[in-house]
Amino acid sequence: MYLTINRFRIKPGQEDTFEAIWTGRDSQLPKIKGFASFHLMRGESTAAHTIYLSHTMWHSREDFEAWTKSEAFRASHRGAGAHGDIYLGPPVLETYASVQTITA
Repeated sequence: MYLTINRFRIKPGQEDTFEAIWTGRDSQLPKIKGFASFHLMRGESTAAHTIYLSHTMWHSREDFEAWTKSEAFRASHRGAGAHGDIYLGPPVLETYASVQTITA
C-alpha cells in the first residue's frame, strides 16, 4: 500500500468553505486503477489556523503516480486555485510506503 497525505492550513472562519469545496468536488478517484480509499480529516483549530489532511491510499506508488498524470486528476483539480484566499500557503504533500499491515 502507498499513502499520500496533503496537509492544508486553513484560515480561521474558512472551515465551512473549505469543507464545502472538498465535499462538493466531482471525485474521479473511485474510477482510478489502484485507488483504495480517501479520507478528508479535520484536525485541531488554533487562533492561527485549522489543519486538514486529505489522506489517500493506493495499491502502489506507480498507481498514485499514474493518477497524477491522468486527465481525471486534472479534471478533479480544475479550479483548485480559485479559493486561494482561504489557505495559509500551499498544501504540503507527504508520501509513505507500507512497511507492515495489520487488519481487524
